[in-house]
Amino acid sequence: MAPGREQAELLFEQGSQRLRVRDFPGAEACFRRAVDLAPGMAEARLNLGFALEKQGALAEAESAYFCAMALDPDLPEVYVDLCALLLRRKRLEEALEVGRTGLLAFPDSPALWGNLGSVLACMQLEGEAEEALRKALSLDPEQHRARYTLSYLLLRQGRFEEGWQAVESRARSLELRASIPEQMWQGQCLDGRSLIIAIEAGCGDLIQYARYVPYLKAKGAGRLGIVCHPPLRRLFTSLDGVDRVLVLDEEVSPADWDYWTLPMSLPGLCGTRLESIPAPIPYLHALPEQVEAWRARLPEGGLRVGLAWKGNPLCENDTDRSLAHLGVLAPLGTLEGVRLISLQKGPGEKEAGRAPAGMDIFDAAPFIQDYADTAALIASLDLVISVDTSVAHLAGALGRPCWTLLPHYKTDARWMTDREDSPWYPGTMRLFRQPPGGTWAPVIDTVTRELRRLPAPR
Repeated sequence: MAPGREQAELLFEQGSQRLRVRDFPGAEACFRRAVDLAPGMAEARLNLGFALEKQGALAEAESAYFCAMALDPDLPEVYVDLCALLLRRKRLEEALEVGRTGLLAFPDSPALWGNLGSVLACMQLEGEAEEALRKALSLDPEQHRARYTLSYLLLRQGRFEEGWQAVESRARSLELRASIPEQMWQGQCLDGRSLIIAIEAGCGDLIQYARYVPYLKAKGAGRLGIVCHPPLRRLFTSLDGVDRVLVLDEEVSPADWDYWTLPMSLPGLCGTRLESIPAPIPYLHALPEQVEAWRARLPEGGLRVGLAWKGNPLCENDTDRSLAHLGVLAPLGTLEGVRLISLQKGPGEKEAGRAPAGMDIFDAAPFIQDYADTAALIASLDLVISVDTSVAHLAGALGRPCWTLLPHYKTDARWMTDREDSPWYPGTMRLFRQPPGGTWAPVIDTVTRELRRLPAPR
């Protein structure tokens, strides 16, 4: 073996070790040196691509993957990684081609079948996606990502029984079950027993699944607690049936509770089906004195409409679910008798202070400290118009009218397929969906037209 190749293989092993401990910059340095010494070493280029991808250098990672494929088309991992990367970059047709090409050579690769299923799901080819995902699971039942993607398809279609079971393959569920298996609630009788709901996902998810607290209390649970993000604490003290509200920085002793569970596990553990979603609307409440304070503060006269146009930018699909800027909603500002109020906190909130010409909007952000304040504000409004973020869930949980704007790409499974209403928030929420192609203009046109038809408040 040539000295250069021998040194390259040593560097490859060092880089692989760094990958295992998630030292991606260190791994990248090792693989770059290996490639310099042995330019034809396909495995080093493949792992270099992976290290680059983990650091967000997607274009460089793609180049490394294609180079590895050209050097050695018999590496199954290169098809797996490249397909996943192209999907991440929303180049779906190319991802589909790479996945199918890889399966011609490696028809028994569960990872390739799983990635192909994810691509097809994003293309909304749900029948083909389900076949691919089930193929992946038949080859390897431990393909947790494929099972979780399958849960997305099933829940979108209202196939809740299998869908909730598949949801349990998510990483957080597996992690917590491994760490405290003896205390995880598996659906046992809760009569007189205590249960705490741990934290996972975002504020909107916690608001949606908080409905199970009054449900479980009615089923006989003795003491119920919930762990939440700090801005939710004051709001969650209004939750029907809750005995204790904790936040992330508070220590939770397992000895204080008979059982633990996770919010996203509750629907499955409670046997939720489409026709039996607990919907005791409202299950969250605003303080009356705060509501009155907001009513005195807001512009008088006309239809009071709250707007939320951006979600958490860390959300996987935020670039699709959030609006680029407040100006996308500018047509609403042309409607006579409509008073616009900004509900935006965090990303985008400063846009209310520099709204487009002709768009008069009341900036409520300086008066909002947490979700209890937002709840009181929403309770003072006639309507909320929001993208798919926590504000929409909060309006629904309060029983206030809400129009939710949904993207076409990777619409969250909770909104199901093609529905214009939500069984999670019956009678209060309307869904306005992007057409294929993912543009907001037709959605805003429809919302503007429907808003014009609303009668003025009495």
